[in-house]
Amino acid sequence: MPLTFHKKPALVAYVTCGDPDLAATRAIVLAAIDAGADGIELGVPFSDPVADGPVIQRASERALKHGTCLAQVLTLAAEIRQRAQSTGLIVFSYLNPILRMGLGKFSKVARAAGVDGVLVTDLPVEEAGEYLRTMKEHDLSPVFLAAPTSPDERLRRIAAASQGFVYAVSRTGVTGQRQQLAEDARKLVKRLRRVTKLPIALGFGISTPDQFAEVGEFADVIVVGSAIVETIERNRGREAGAVGEFVKHLRMGGGQLSAASG
Repeated sequence: MPLTFHKKPALVAYVTCGDPDLAATRAIVLAAIDAGADGIELGVPFSDPVADGPVIQRASERALKHGTCLAQVLTLAAEIRQRAQSTGLIVFSYLNPILRMGLGKFSKVARAAGVDGVLVTDLPVEEAGEYLRTMKEHDLSPVFLAAPTSPDERLRRIAAASQGFVYAVSRTGVTGQRQQLAEDARKLVKRLRRVTKLPIALGFGISTPDQFAEVGEFADVIVVGSAIVETIERNRGREAGAVGEFVKHLRMGGGQLSAASG
C-alpha cells in the first residue's frame, strides 16, 4: 500500500541507522513510535552526505565505522515492521548505495521488508525515469524534495512524481536546527498546494515544540531529523529513552497524536 498519513500534523522522525549501533537504532525507533512518531525515515549512512549538516555527518561517520550498510538497514526495517504494523517506514538514502545494491534488488528487498517509501536525496526528478518505473513495479512510494528556489514548473514535476507526500525543504542549504523558520517555508507550502493534493511535509530545521506547532498550522507532515540525531549523540547509553522524551516534548506543541499507515 502507498504511504499514507491520516491526521494532521503527522510527525516523521529521522534516524541515522547504525548510530551508535543497529541494536540501539532499533530501540530508538521503537521508542519514537511509542512516543507518537507516525513515520520513520531510516537514514542510510553515506561517506559523502552533501545535503546534511554537521550533526548528521558525524552520525554517518560513526555508523560507517561500524560497517553499517544498506542491506543492514533493510533488515532493520523488516524487524521494525514486525513490531510496528501501521507506522510509515521510509528509506532515506543517497543514490550510490542503491545503485551498488542494484535498483531492482533494492526495491524488491525493501518491499519485502515492509518499507512504504523511498527518498533519494541526490536524485533529481528529471533523471528519475528508471527509478520511478521500478518504484511503481514494487509498490513503493517515491518522495522528492522541493526547495524554495524551485520554479513552479519544477514543483509541478516533483509533485507529479511523488507519492505519499511531497517533502518541502524549509530553506536552502544543509540540514540542521535553527532558531527561526524562514518565511520561505510557508510560501513554499502555499505554492505546492497549488500544484498537488498530496500531503505536504516540511523538514530541515524543526527542533522545538513551538516550531512544531507553528509548522503544523500550514503543513500536513513535520519531519524532524538533526534534533533527534543530536539527542542521540548527547545521551550515550540512554538514547532510546532520551528520544522518546524528546518526541513527546515535540508533540506538546503539535496537538493530538496522529496515526500513519502504509
